[in-house]
Amino acid sequence: MEFDFTWVLIGLPMAFTLGWLASRLDFRQLRIQNRQAPKAYFKGLNFLLNEQQDQAIDAFIEAVQNDPDTSELHFALGNLFRRRGEYDRAVRVHEHLMSRGDLSQPERERAQHALALDFLKAGLLDRAEAALCKLEGTPFEEEARLARLSIYERSRDWVNATLIAARLGDSSQGSFSARQAHYLCEQASALVAAGDTEKASEALVQAVAMAPAAARPLIELAKLQNQLGQAGEAFQTLGKLHTTASHALPLAAGLLANIAQSCGEQRAALALLQASYAQLPSIDLVEAIVKLEEDFASARQWYTKHMERKVSLVAASKWIAGEKLVDAHHHALVQRAMDQATKPLLRYRCAACGFEATQHFWHCPGCQAWDSYPVRRIEEL
Repeated sequence: MEFDFTWVLIGLPMAFTLGWLASRLDFRQLRIQNRQAPKAYFKGLNFLLNEQQDQAIDAFIEAVQNDPDTSELHFALGNLFRRRGEYDRAVRVHEHLMSRGDLSQPERERAQHALALDFLKAGLLDRAEAALCKLEGTPFEEEARLARLSIYERSRDWVNATLIAARLGDSSQGSFSARQAHYLCEQASALVAAGDTEKASEALVQAVAMAPAAARPLIELAKLQNQLGQAGEAFQTLGKLHTTASHALPLAAGLLANIAQSCGEQRAALALLQASYAQLPSIDLVEAIVKLEEDFASARQWYTKHMERKVSLVAASKWIAGEKLVDAHHHALVQRAMDQATKPLLRYRCAACGFEATQHFWHCPGCQAWDSYPVRRIEEL
């Protein structure tokens, strides 16, 4: 049977025609989709500009369903809501991303991290902690651990804070020994309040060993030893403070003077305080020296010596308090005015946020920073 080339001549033009029609249909469908996608974006943007956030979110969700490649749009939208304080809307956006089955693993981890930040900013610490724990083993692991550390500090969960700080230290995120020593001191304070001074002492000794150059463990240990009637041991502990962290001695100057009087080490304490004052003049050191000086006249000269080295309204006020003006009534008025003027100068100020307080804080109640309070008062800064 011979092959009829007529069918070939007829079939080739038909195949070409069908292929051309199919390609035209594909291009037409693609153009329709490309037109619809921008319309969805512009619709959502229009709602957003008109402060119709709910409708905007619905429009953007619809756009993502039609085009899975628009996850970046949702991340941007969620971050926008978080910055504006609309945490419920941010959570809604990121939870929708998490519910998508076509989301890649890196983007799913990114969405999990964003969701954790939403909960954290909203103050939902328990939900934030649970979301952050799911980021272990991801590229966001270190950042998540730092956020968890902040949560444990805010909730005063010092045990878990210690565990996370140890992991961060092991992962080359810097040294957290000073921070861990603070945690042990916080636990010791709670133990003292509960009456368990033995465990509190063990915690403070551990804190001293963990951060030998830190001032707080030595000061807290000396306070506890003095409270337990161990004045001699407390004096030796503060002697170590002068060696390892002499800059912080003004914080313990009054305590050192009291302990020295209890154990008969006034001369040794006086020499230590004077040596510290020569390195770093401070009104707190002057007050402790005046308390230990046996001669009243010599003690009062320390106020004038301090004023010669530094302009100090506080020292002037304390000097005037020991003087007698011709008119006793006027003396009382002047002293009251001086005391009122020096009150703000005796405060401590956080170097991170500027929060002022009459007492020194190791953990700023304003910005939650550690060791942000200088040991010197506002007048001496």
